[in-house]
Amino acid sequence: MEEKRSVIIFGASGMVGKGVLLECLESNRIKKVMVVGRNPCGITNPKLKEILHKDFSDLSSIHREFEGFEACFFTLGVSVIGLNEQQYTRITYDFTIEAAKTMKEANPNSIFIYVTGQGTDSSESGGSMWARVKGKTENALLDMGFRDAYMFRPGYIQPMKGVRSKVWWYQAIYDVFGVFYPIIKRVAKYSVTSTGKIGRAMINLLFYPYQEKIINPKDINLLAEKN
Repeated sequence: MEEKRSVIIFGASGMVGKGVLLECLESNRIKKVMVVGRNPCGITNPKLKEILHKDFSDLSSIHREFEGFEACFFTLGVSVIGLNEQQYTRITYDFTIEAAKTMKEANPNSIFIYVTGQGTDSSESGGSMWARVKGKTENALLDMGFRDAYMFRPGYIQPMKGVRSKVWWYQAIYDVFGVFYPIIKRVAKYSVTSTGKIGRAMINLLFYPYQEKIINPKDINLLAEKN
């Protein structure tokens, strides 16, 4: 019998994070979930513990809370629209690395999974600011010495199980495309995924290590189906 796992989720009030949280709460292979966020995620469950924390650049005051967890699913993210490089770097790089360092110190043999995006620039030298910052973040995480670290680069993500985006115009797009999602999924099965598949893929990576560390939509969909 598989040993159940305990996971930490950042960004559970967002679309991807909430989808991941729902999958974790429904999975009989996850025994405990701790959500770290600025605002309540709006879900109650016997397996769920929620910690509200305002300053993601300094997690020292809640360091002890991280102890005993096997994995961290970091889904926190922000649109680059309206932000300069310094602002975007603080949220995308600084917050992520602070969470990763805290996780690594509390649980040296843990797994860290980061939701980034297609088009991320691993060279850190391209012309797109957001892609460079994402690439810098990925590279730092892969170099931190986790037992395993995976960078999820989903393309189009269809929200499932009632999950909605907090950005109204994103949600408008999802509402339109959601009608055609079954068709899109068949035609472009290697470039689209869903919040449910992302969550199930993350859970499966806790039990089935994967050779690739950069996880594209095709990998996500394959991993989601593993038994």
